[in-house]
Amino acid sequence: MQSVKKKTRTTKFLIVTTLLLYNTIFAQEITESDFNFPLIEGPYMGQEPPGMIAEPFAPGIISKEGWEIEGVFAPGMKEFYFTTRNGKGAPITVIGFRQQNNVWKKYIEFKRNGEIGFSPDGKRMHMAEGYKDRIGDGWSERKSLDPMFEREDWGIMRLTASAKSTYVFDDYKSGDVIRISTIKNGTRQAPKKMGPMVNTGKWTAHPFIAPDESYLIWDSEREGGYGGSDLYISFRQKDNSWGPAINMGDNVNSDKWDAYASVTPDGKYILFNRNVGSDKYENVDIYWVDAQIIENLKPR
Repeated sequence: MQSVKKKTRTTKFLIVTTLLLYNTIFAQEITESDFNFPLIEGPYMGQEPPGMIAEPFAPGIISKEGWEIEGVFAPGMKEFYFTTRNGKGAPITVIGFRQQNNVWKKYIEFKRNGEIGFSPDGKRMHMAEGYKDRIGDGWSERKSLDPMFEREDWGIMRLTASAKSTYVFDDYKSGDVIRISTIKNGTRQAPKKMGPMVNTGKWTAHPFIAPDESYLIWDSEREGGYGGSDLYISFRQKDNSWGPAINMGDNVNSDKWDAYASVTPDGKYILFNRNVGSDKYENVDIYWVDAQIIENLKPR
């Protein structure tokens, strides 16, 4: 297999633009017969939690041959969402499961329009520069964030929010950078490009900010990495600055493309994507690992 380092920018650009092609969103209630999904009970989609070495999430059920990415649990741990597509040319689709009476059932499906992330209180589903608000057991129509996020020269894939409503998001149109927007005196501040601690290397993208803003995880291809894009973490310092980028190590990263990390709302596990196919990304799975790794990496 060719080294991930040999991937061309054209291939990367095609992957990113393909992920953003389908921007008409819809949602519908569906029945269990619409999806070949076994009866699964218990927490974490019925899966045995991983240890300190990353392993596939729900192998043969969620992670299987094909393209399954962006796995994320909603706050409360009773809903799980991931993104997939059923063959070449098919729409990119988000599938949502809900735990009801201890049994996980598929309850929603919609065309993807931005990578999914949740506000820490679970009341908002972020989708790039848009969002949905929770209404009862469902979600509102997709709405747009403040116009300052609607710039045509920005390309937002993923936006995550802290409990203080700080937004951190990527921008592939500006050379693959990560930007941050805070709240000051009750007013949303214009997004700023983060410093070189974060914005160094290639393909810098898919940030996840901790609810308490104590750390930031993202992926990038940097000198000294394990092969393709690796997951990196930066910890908030006492002076409120961001500390140096720390590679999350070979228990998480591989010689392939590792990206799009999120921490489960209970703080116990990290979910992320790994390319397990060729450099054409025809087979990408969801992996997970014990979040104790975060504490182990924290400078003493």
